[in-house]
Amino acid sequence: MSNTSSASVVLEGVSVKYEDRTVLGPIDLEIRSDERWIVLGPNGSGKTSLVKILSLYRYPTTGSVQILGERWGQTDVRELRKRIGLASSSLRDQFRADITGLEIVVTARHAALETWWHTYSETDLDAARSCLAQVGAESLTTRNFETMSSGEQQRVQLARTLMGDPGLLILDEPTAGLDLSGREQLVTSLSSLASMPSTPATVLVTHHTDEIPPSFTHGLLLRDGCPLTTGPLEDILTAEALSECFGLKLRLEHREGRWLSWAAT
Repeated sequence: MSNTSSASVVLEGVSVKYEDRTVLGPIDLEIRSDERWIVLGPNGSGKTSLVKILSLYRYPTTGSVQILGERWGQTDVRELRKRIGLASSSLRDQFRADITGLEIVVTARHAALETWWHTYSETDLDAARSCLAQVGAESLTTRNFETMSSGEQQRVQLARTLMGDPGLLILDEPTAGLDLSGREQLVTSLSSLASMPSTPATVLVTHHTDEIPPSFTHGLLLRDGCPLTTGPLEDILTAEALSECFGLKLRLEHREGRWLSWAAT
């Protein structure tokens, strides 16, 4: 591997096992601060386990994990998690129905899910409003979470990942459950975010190539817990690699910045 001091993520020999079954790895992965990564694979390919590793919620069975220059096992993960912006369906399901968009975003300041446990300054609230504005969600500031559409809820979660000047963003299937309009709006927002030099290293997990936003740079294909290929998207995302990943002969086309795939006939 290259100089790991400038890398946001360094995994070396990482694996996850449940009883006698290996669900991920062994995997080596390095993600630099200016890279935007896609993790692509079918159900059961190890994506969820990888998200848990990267977000510091599952310690690996083997290997070492270094996030933002800190080695897991030699640092306080409660503090390190505050520097990781995470959006996932499992996190979304934990929010109180009547919590507002602003409250959801500002609680990321302390990696919390409620405002009750910490005190937030006006500076914190202004920063949360700025995060909502950055993803075009200003109108959701005072809205209760339960009144938002799925797309609006995902947009608020995306804003939440930006709170507190994070060093790493992890987006776990952010377009899941969205209709066509909601998906395309979110893909556009993600592409815009990815193109900003100020945006930190980003990892987006998905099942579908058409959900890969333009501006993303690198990819990891997983199958049965094992990495099939990693590297720049233009190099590793091919019809052959995708077909092997999903166990189905697929065609792939790169058109106007988007990746389109379908079953070969």
